[in-house]
Amino acid sequence: MTNPPLWKASVNLTKAEAADVRALFEITPPRPQAVLTDEEPFKDECTVEALYDAMPDGELLSKLAGKPVHVQLLPDTDWIKLSREGLPPVRAGRFFVYGAHDAGKVPPGVIAIRIEAGMAFGTGHHETTALCLAALSDLAKARAYRNVLDLGCGTGLLAIGATKLWRRRVTASDIDPVAVQITRENALANGTGALVTAWMADGPTHPAIFRAAPYDLILANILAGPLTRLAPAVARVLAPGGTLVLSGLLTWQENLVASFYRSHGIVLSGTRRDGSWSALVLQKS
Repeated sequence: MTNPPLWKASVNLTKAEAADVRALFEITPPRPQAVLTDEEPFKDECTVEALYDAMPDGELLSKLAGKPVHVQLLPDTDWIKLSREGLPPVRAGRFFVYGAHDAGKVPPGVIAIRIEAGMAFGTGHHETTALCLAALSDLAKARAYRNVLDLGCGTGLLAIGATKLWRRRVTASDIDPVAVQITRENALANGTGALVTAWMADGPTHPAIFRAAPYDLILANILAGPLTRLAPAVARVLAPGGTLVLSGLLTWQENLVASFYRSHGIVLSGTRRDGSWSALVLQKS
């Protein structure tokens, strides 16, 4: 069986420029399936590559990056799987996220989550996912959460992490039916299938998600635009005293996103950053 057509956008630049260009590729539609950085070990040179299932606009990317971005159609190969098989496991807070090729490398004393290569966002390698996992680890030191919602669940990594921390049911949702199916499969593979309920939904107004409210913890690792639009709906389903973790935003977008929630009585209590990316922890008064 042949694989769907896959496109690659690539740009050569200095190592200092790589983080900003990676962020640019991540937030410019169409959303890439993976973004990789290949560095020259003894030179100040690297290549940032993004893989897409639809042809990206090379001219637009070149203008935004300020450097020529080359776009090409790749041959019929499962490049997503090959790229992820070469990635190392991720350690974020108490969590250890790994693939099948690292199954024998899980260290003792960690919360292990196995996520296989697939066509959904959230293997733990992106900065925003790792930031959310680290935030979850910190939150678990202060209290236990009984009703958790993962908006934009992708692979289900954050939902699975929450179930492993608190052994409570977690509701997960995504607008992509493929992501919903992958979340269900990953939950089963990690022994949390009975605790993760995944729905295809465009936000917390979905009847099944709304009925399960209020949530004392909501996780949303998406993008700044959707985060601002969802603020009123999220505020309605977040319990008084509840916690909200937002990511998928760049550092310069922190104040903008936080301001949309502040007007609903949800105030910033902590910030995590990695390069150009941020995760916000907020509390509802």
